[in-house]
Amino acid sequence: MTQTPSCPPPLPEAEAEDGTEVNTEAENQTENKAGSKAGSNAENQSENPDGPEAEADLELACPAPALTPGQAFDALYAFAAPALVRQTYLLTGRRELARESVERAFQLAWQRWPEVAVDRDPAGWVRAAAYEYAMSPWHRLRLRHRAPEPPPAALDDRRLLSVLLSLPPAYRRTVLLYDGLGIGLPETAAETEASTPATAGRLLHAREVVAARVPELADPGELRLRLTELGSKESLRTAAKPVVVRSGSERRARRWTRAAIAFTVLLIGSTAFTLRTAPDHYEAPQAPAATISGVPPRSGPGPLSEEEQEVRVKLRSTFQNGPERLRPELR
Repeated sequence: MTQTPSCPPPLPEAEAEDGTEVNTEAENQTENKAGSKAGSNAENQSENPDGPEAEADLELACPAPALTPGQAFDALYAFAAPALVRQTYLLTGRRELARESVERAFQLAWQRWPEVAVDRDPAGWVRAAAYEYAMSPWHRLRLRHRAPEPPPAALDDRRLLSVLLSLPPAYRRTVLLYDGLGIGLPETAAETEASTPATAGRLLHAREVVAARVPELADPGELRLRLTELGSKESLRTAAKPVVVRSGSERRARRWTRAAIAFTVLLIGSTAFTLRTAPDHYEAPQAPAATISGVPPRSGPGPLSEEEQEVRVKLRSTFQNGPERLRPELR
């Protein structure tokens, strides 16, 4: 009677120096398993009488442990970040901006990791984000980006980089994707958010400009080789470690969340204050005064004369009540 193979219990994970989790015991178990396979067949049969079929069933029943989101992100970062820094330098001609663009793109990818992890091309997703950030027109308003950076040392490299930077941003990006990276025309059109005929027109125009200013690069193959060499020659500072990028992304997300909460509270407070102090009914404004001709001005009584004052004193000195006030005196 054949027994169903049982999976071994999960092994504890260890923490690496850079903050990523690694399964050292799982790696040791894999190495031991590979070493045991190199042993004699007789020894394997004595230890496992069911033969290689049982080992195959065990491998099917116990698949390799899946990577955690942090490990998957670190693997994508190690694979794509160095090349993206070189590519972004060809787009901008600035070393620090290239490194900053790649870091921002990976920070955005970590914030949207559920979306990036299931994407058909995660490296392409990050590449598009890095290109968009690097070619943003708002960078020209920053003080440190107004001064030009030192050009490449070789004369041919300076000429090629000057020609690339003279192209419009969309044309520059198209020639880098198609001729520099070898991406197909439909994929280039999709990444640059343009139609395929428009992308083809941009590519032809860019090649004409490059061939006019650098005749030896009229061949697309030679142009692709020179673009690769130009990105590799420059001593570009690589981006930060993936654990630093992930922590920076989380801090940025927390800051934006707090800012959104503060703005919402401020908006609610200002709305409540307005409702409290605003009038609840309409009061028509008073019309301005106007002078009317022919009507005498309103005036009060003037000052009393001496006789009138004597009469007033006499009236006040007599009885205030009684028939004397009603019957006149006969004189």
